[in-house]
Amino acid sequence: MCCVHFSLLVYPGIPPVIPNIYRMLQEAGMPVYTLAEIARHLEGELHGAPEIPIRDTAEIERAEAGHITFLANPKYRPRLKTTRASAIIIDDRAGVTPEIPYIKVADAYYGFMQTVVLFHPPAKLLEEGAHPTAVIHETARIGKHTAIGANVYIGEGVEVGEGTQIFPNCVVLNNSRIGKNCVLYPGVTVRENTLIGDRVIIHNGAVIGSDGFGFAFHQGRYHKIPQVGRVVIEDDVEIGANVTIDRATLGDTVIKTGVKLDNLIHIAHNVVVGEHTVMAAQTGISGSTRIGRNVMIAGQVGLVGHIEIGDGAKIGAQSGVSKSVPPGETVFGYPARPIMKTHRIEAALNQLPELIKRVRTLEKQLRSLLENRDQNQ
Repeated sequence: MCCVHFSLLVYPGIPPVIPNIYRMLQEAGMPVYTLAEIARHLEGELHGAPEIPIRDTAEIERAEAGHITFLANPKYRPRLKTTRASAIIIDDRAGVTPEIPYIKVADAYYGFMQTVVLFHPPAKLLEEGAHPTAVIHETARIGKHTAIGANVYIGEGVEVGEGTQIFPNCVVLNNSRIGKNCVLYPGVTVRENTLIGDRVIIHNGAVIGSDGFGFAFHQGRYHKIPQVGRVVIEDDVEIGANVTIDRATLGDTVIKTGVKLDNLIHIAHNVVVGEHTVMAAQTGISGSTRIGRNVMIAGQVGLVGHIEIGDGAKIGAQSGVSKSVPPGETVFGYPARPIMKTHRIEAALNQLPELIKRVRTLEKQLRSLLENRDQNQ
């Protein structure tokens, strides 16, 4: 149920011409909504003037009149006093009552995301159909309402689902399958036999299905091991720019439903990443590691091969993970340890110079005592 509450608070300085401004903005073709309309969209509780026109979203420190902002992190609470926004989205974490009109929701961050989409709906950047310079194999099956940009190559036996957009200079090699309503931004490479689900977004320069790093050392030289597996990407996955996901040596490398990968991540052969796991930039996952669902991996993390990361685990930035992590555990550091243990070790290391100084002082005092004892004997 939508719940919109107009508080009896009076906000000075709100002119009676607001409805006229609202109409003027609409007539000019600008996206504009009243606070009441935004509150209904968010199913939130509105406190303040319902007719204030909002023309866009903005960060709390950069917002101007006509903007709506949000507060999800108490760290930014002092900026409530200086923001020039016309309204703000908050939740119970705010811990304060703003002096400007506000909409209270269950989750301010999610509510702000919904508001951004309201003002900036996803744009279809490509014209429907195939550009004349695209090369599409005669056996490829292209769904309805697709858009294929300039210089795209689509190989033999490829399937592209309805509503998918493939931007210029992408390559999709033989027998790969791309689902419905996917977006492949410029320069994406999809190697042969790759399976991609529905509503997958792949950003510029990503390579899906490159050969795994497999070599056998024999008689003084390395011999390439054929990588004959594939990559399977399930529904609602987002893959950042310049990510590389290697095909399996045998079997599948699997990225499960809802996974979100930041830029510059490498995922090696035969890795499995569980549902709704998120990884930040410059993380590297070695071969045959299995990552559970709802795992959070911060930036520049390295995982060795053939380990398991349990469901709900969290790994701090720049950690080196050399052994399996139990479900729900938070680890940090190099080597990665339970986070409280790492903090205790670091606290002890910070005291090390002073401890060394004290030990040297004690050694000097002990030598002096021993010398005095020897002289008195």
